[in-house]
Amino acid sequence: MALGFFCLAIFLFLSLDPDSGYTSASAAASGKEGVEITYGSAIKLMHEKTKFRLHSHDVPYGSGSGQQSVTGFPGVTDSNSYWIVKPVPGTTEKQGDAVKSGATIRLQHMKTRKWLHSHLHASPISGNLEVSCFGDDSNSDTGDHWKLLIEGSGKTWKQDQRVRLQHIDTSGYLHSHDKKYQRIAGGQQEVCGIREKKADNIWLAAEGVYLPINESSSK
Repeated sequence: MALGFFCLAIFLFLSLDPDSGYTSASAAASGKEGVEITYGSAIKLMHEKTKFRLHSHDVPYGSGSGQQSVTGFPGVTDSNSYWIVKPVPGTTEKQGDAVKSGATIRLQHMKTRKWLHSHLHASPISGNLEVSCFGDDSNSDTGDHWKLLIEGSGKTWKQDQRVRLQHIDTSGYLHSHDKKYQRIAGGQQEVCGIREKKADNIWLAAEGVYLPINESSSK
């Protein structure tokens, strides 16, 4: 397990912006309970109610937008469940800064480099707002923007903290439930957006590589 985290840290180091101020791959560390989440960290998001991980792979939806599908995955070790936390363009946040409650963020699927995305297309099973993966390193729009909402009094995002992610364009909350696909993603469950606050739109940061926090951002 430790070797796996080290290899992931090396991958992140090689793929990150050289002007971001990140200077050492060895500074990346696996998540520990209560550790603060920073921009540049690669994390898995766990759906609180079902314990499935937010997941994507290079398989398009057969309806709706036809973009890359996003699902909930039952396993813990699959590398297709890693997401890199990124700021939105035009902001002052940089790699290693803490992610504050109310911040608008992007989540980039580590393996395919596409962004967690939503829009008004209907989701395949429930007919709610479709959640997909879209774009690439140089192609992103406001459909990739999500507002981080921490449950409770926390001011910065920490591992194992209950959060909601609200899509900026549609106001839908990132949501999942026990409705499962039968064919293309058999056993995986639908991820969609809904505009109501419900228990099924609570997520927690679980496994991951958490980059060290910039001291100035923790003040």
